[in-house]
Amino acid sequence: MAKDPLSEAGLHFDELNKLRILEPDVGQKTTELKEECKDFVDKIGQFQKVVGGLIEMVDELAKEAEKEKMKAIGARNLLKSVAKQREAQQQQLQALIAEKKMQLERYRIEYEALSKVEAEQNEFIDQFILQK
Repeated sequence: MAKDPLSEAGLHFDELNKLRILEPDVGQKTTELKEECKDFVDKIGQFQKVVGGLIEMVDELAKEAEKEKMKAIGARNLLKSVAKQREAQQQQLQALIAEKKMQLERYRIEYEALSKVEAEQNEFIDQFILQK
């Protein structure tokens, strides 16, 4: 088979009889590769959209988790402060009880002293009445 002089020069005719520099099978493979690249780019775009949606969802979940974490920390701090308040109130009440016990003891001693004075005065009155 003799080669066509145009083929030897690197020129070829396609199926529409247009003059091409590339061989027809190379041109076809190039077109197929171009389509595959376009499909690949489309799939990458879809993948990026899916990943973007996933990232947004994970960010929202992270924000929600952080919000719940802060609520839990706030509740824990509130419980600690309530416990401290109760402890302080308990100490105040214990101090008040101690103060009232001391006051009761003072009143008991004063009562005993007054009872002794009353008994002495009653004895004095009885002796005074008997002397008359």
